[in-house]
Amino acid sequence: MTQPPSQPGPRLDLRGAVDLSRLSQQAPSSGSGGGGRFVRDVTEADFADVVQLSMTVPVVVDLWATWCGPCRQLSPVLERLAEDYGGRFLLAKVDVDANPQISQAFQVQSIPTVVAILRGQPVPLFQGAVPEPQVRQVLDELLRVAAENGVTGTLDGTEQAGEADDQPAPLPPLHQEAYDAIQRGDLEAAADAYRRALAESPADADARAGLAQVELMARTRDLDPEATRRAAADDPTDVEAGMRCADLDVLGGHVEDAFTRLVDLVRITSGEERETVRRRMLDLFEVVGPDDERVLAARRALANALF
Repeated sequence: MTQPPSQPGPRLDLRGAVDLSRLSQQAPSSGSGGGGRFVRDVTEADFADVVQLSMTVPVVVDLWATWCGPCRQLSPVLERLAEDYGGRFLLAKVDVDANPQISQAFQVQSIPTVVAILRGQPVPLFQGAVPEPQVRQVLDELLRVAAENGVTGTLDGTEQAGEADDQPAPLPPLHQEAYDAIQRGDLEAAADAYRRALAESPADADARAGLAQVELMARTRDLDPEATRRAAADDPTDVEAGMRCADLDVLGGHVEDAFTRLVDLVRITSGEERETVRRRMLDLFEVVGPDDERVLAARRALANALF
């Protein structure tokens, strides 16, 4: 079982810039009939709403399928715990067969898989039919991490997705324009809005991070994860394949793997190729967050590789 990390995964957006925005263009599909006040079936059509809700309440995502025996063991446990915890998190149930884009976005290898979303960030939790006492331990740790990151809202059982006790402050106009563009899948318009925000205020750290995140989303939108990883494994000196794989690593929350991969590429390249890899690392530093301990460690590793 994988415990939640001491800090959430990459800062993929503070208001929804996870690469699931295009899912809002899909038609709704039937779910597992999840019950309870704090349990809901989620499809590709409304997944962006639960990403938004994660700004104020942790979202626990149960990725399952009708044919999966262990899923039938785990799901009732999660539903019961959602009620026991009294709205401290939302349980979002996703049928992976009916919603393949969600499964792909989380890079699901087997089911059941349980992940969390905090402030739009993916947090891997565990795979398999884990016993209830261990699930409780994971949830307790998740709530601790959530509190450290200001995600302390509580559901009252009547909210629609995107509503909670504590609503986030309104975004600045250009940031809202970017967020709306992300929601409708127009990444070019989102990037343009962030660039205009930076032109107005070059010190706008949120706009700078948002731009890096949108550019990451654009780079990975049409990638085939399996083919991308296979290409990088077949030729570790292939700079483009390595950078694409690093993008997927960050998107999936495997931040250290991404930075290690890129530092290794810096060591074996020179000239313009090395500069290209260095710039990609700087972009991903913005995505993860410049003060993140993993970024600070990667900066030191990058400096050692360069000099």
